[in-house]
Amino acid sequence: MRIWLRKPEGRISALGVLAAAVLFIFWWLQHPDATWPGRVSSLLSAGLFTAVCLRFIPRWMDFWNVPQALPARPPVREGTPRWMEGKIFLAFLGIDLGVLLLVYLLRGAFGYSMALPDALEFWRCTDSEHYLDISRDWYLSQGEERRVVQLVFLPGYPILVRLLTCLTGYDLYAGLLASALCFAGAGGMLYRLARLDMPHRDALRAVRWLCLLPGVFFFVAPMSDGLFVLLCACCLYFARTGRWGAGCLFGALACFTRSTGLSLLVPLLFELARARSQGGRKTLCRGLLMLELPAGFGAYCCINYAVSGNFFQFMVYEKSYWSQGFGLFFNTACYQLERFLSYLPEKTHTALGLWLPNLLACFGALALILLAVRRLRASYTAWFLAYFFVAIGATWLLSGPRYLLGLIPVSLSMSLVTRRRRADVCLSVIFGCLSFLYLCAFVLRWQVW
Repeated sequence: MRIWLRKPEGRISALGVLAAAVLFIFWWLQHPDATWPGRVSSLLSAGLFTAVCLRFIPRWMDFWNVPQALPARPPVREGTPRWMEGKIFLAFLGIDLGVLLLVYLLRGAFGYSMALPDALEFWRCTDSEHYLDISRDWYLSQGEERRVVQLVFLPGYPILVRLLTCLTGYDLYAGLLASALCFAGAGGMLYRLARLDMPHRDALRAVRWLCLLPGVFFFVAPMSDGLFVLLCACCLYFARTGRWGAGCLFGALACFTRSTGLSLLVPLLFELARARSQGGRKTLCRGLLMLELPAGFGAYCCINYAVSGNFFQFMVYEKSYWSQGFGLFFNTACYQLERFLSYLPEKTHTALGLWLPNLLACFGALALILLAVRRLRASYTAWFLAYFFVAIGATWLLSGPRYLLGLIPVSLSMSLVTRRRRADVCLSVIFGCLSFLYLCAFVLRWQVW
């Protein structure tokens, strides 16, 4: 034990476990009204997260102890079929159209038959309506409360929809087109990023899992999910292939699209630390370029100031209108299980459509990364941990499956744990069924967000 504690990973692990224990005990004492099922759920969440961290720390040390220079040019990817990214792009467009058609047919089967143009109006549900309102009218400083609080939605995606509206003439069609193009582009860029660490078949499987995990309809809806994945994949791909400035620019755009884009600073810092052997001046320049990411989010804060006179007005609206703030992810596990159990007898649709998928997504993601952490690139695991801690720690989390679906390490990890054909087939069948059931809940509007 003493020898282990003398090593950096031993000291970091001991301090991390101590910090996690203190934080959990503090939370436990601050929530005397929590039920025992909720406490057990929170303990399991904290335990899984700590287990991932403990497995990650040796990988982190190895990653930094073996410096590796960033390439001067993109690597030659042997074994990649010709025009692979173009084929993925077209395939993803086909999946997008297939989901639109399937939703139309399901709504007909559930008794909502109508002409296709009218049926497409269904896609204004969830947060889509907010994004489309912003694309049409921009942010409002006064008026109906529902419109004023739309300031919490970042402008990257609405601006893209506004540009495409000039082409389509209708905001909904522009939103569906923007989502389709971004989703297709995200598939191609995810493949390129995965090929930096994986053979062709594994990278292609990661792309397939992006479509197979429950919630692919979020990429089809007029929301920022597809654009965010595309920008994140571009950020990491360009940074890792030696084009650091372009990578940071895409990272800034990701921060201008979603606040969780700031989590990209974590994998970039890991890659920068590993490439330190290229010289102090180059490392300093790359570090300065990373300031583009907070600058991208800062541009959104400036829009807040122009609209409301407060750089952080979005936080006020998050708290007052959505009861949203920063919390602890294991507190999320507690209140979500408590609400699932309380809603189950009388509000079964909400329990099965909202709380159960959130619980499964959060616990499933932790279990998945725990299995894949020793094979997943250390910078990606660090990214997952930072993203999960912040995004899942929201004090009123409704969109856990959606947030985790768009986190690239999840798709990469699914590819890593399904390298054996039997595991791939079994999990594909299971997740295919879950995806269809989740889609049905979305069509029936069982509080799927």
